[in-house]
Amino acid sequence: MPISHPDRKSARERALKNLADMTPEEDAAITRAAEADPDNPPLDEETLARMRPSTEAAPAFVAEVKRRRGQRGPGKARPKEAIKLRLSPDVLAHFRATGPGWQTRIDEALRKSIKG
Repeated sequence: MPISHPDRKSARERALKNLADMTPEEDAAITRAAEADPDNPPLDEETLARMRPSTEAAPAFVAEVKRRRGQRGPGKARPKEAIKLRLSPDVLAHFRATGPGWQTRIDEALRKSIKG
């Protein structure tokens, strides 16, 4: 579950307070541990300078992710409701055989049936 805006603000405030309360010895220990991790080394200034926002570095990917999630943001209702539905094996097999998107096609078939 995503953290709500007030919770993020509170978490940020706590993190900044903890950072301010950190001793030089604690900071050095954390830095040594980070530098010793071969799977996740700290970034150097040159690498940081080359970094770009994902919208700039991979705009097509970001657009696809936004399209797939329906551009829902915090507090927005989901466009569909998740439920548990029992279907006959032959009905399920028919729709699954149509490939990815079969659940959407079931929704479309049901929608057509209520429109008459």
